[in-house]
Amino acid sequence: MKRDFDFWWRLIRPHTLTASLVPVLVGSIWAFSCEHTLHIGLFLAMLIASCAIQIATNLFNEYYDYVRGLDTKDSVGIGGTIVHDGASPKFVMSLALGLYGLAAVLGIYICALSSWYLILIGAFCMLIGYLYTGGPFPISSSPFGELFAGGFLGTGVICIAFYIQTGYINLHTVLLSIPVMVLIGLILTGNNIRDRVGDAANGRRTLVILLGHNGSVKFLSMMFTFCYLWIVGLIVLGGHSFWLLATFASIPTARKAVEKFRPEGQTPKEMMAAMVLIPKTNTQFGLALALGLLIESFIPMI
Repeated sequence: MKRDFDFWWRLIRPHTLTASLVPVLVGSIWAFSCEHTLHIGLFLAMLIASCAIQIATNLFNEYYDYVRGLDTKDSVGIGGTIVHDGASPKFVMSLALGLYGLAAVLGIYICALSSWYLILIGAFCMLIGYLYTGGPFPISSSPFGELFAGGFLGTGVICIAFYIQTGYINLHTVLLSIPVMVLIGLILTGNNIRDRVGDAANGRRTLVILLGHNGSVKFLSMMFTFCYLWIVGLIVLGGHSFWLLATFASIPTARKAVEKFRPEGQTPKEMMAAMVLIPKTNTQFGLALALGLLIESFIPMI
């Protein structure tokens, strides 16, 4: 087994880490906007811990998809380090547990500087990360995968990142997290559209399988639209400035993702180009949202 750069890239899947990086950034910048102070140590610890948990979740997915026979040498778009690169399943699981250990150590540091109640929340998030593909009833095989992933990685992480900086949480933070939550959920929708035929054959009951291809593409389009309308609502009703309209710069990427997914009958390989555009949309939207929040903390209204 050759452990070169490509091996580690496929194993860790850094292109998926936008789902961890964006919520921490948005929650922290929003905290700075409210309190005009930012604890860099807590920010970095939260950032690394979130990424460690997500990478571990990716590794659990790699391990259990192999164990259940869902990943084969003919599979497209998966990490594939076990079936394609010959990585030991034991190595993959050990690395995942090691990353959970790192996240736990960082979690203790975060709790020591904020609140020990966060230990319970952190432990629950790690449990959900494992149960997403592990255990007898994987969340990823149900229609609720998008909801759990978006809820915990989006709203959950944004709220925790905000709380450890400010010492409080409010409804406004939850409302601000909604479009990020939706976009993170849509990353999984894109993955599941690509894998729909194979997942159905293996007995999975994802939301995409229930909606069908055309219904899933319509759902994708509607949820993208919802995110941008939500930003308008935050400006008109939530007291935010027009700086948040910077998120609209991601609309062309979102539209392109929908258009590339639209033709029915594509192979998983043909849908890869569409799939990668969804995390790209999340990155563009999230960075623009964070930038808008940062600017409005200095220039509140336009």
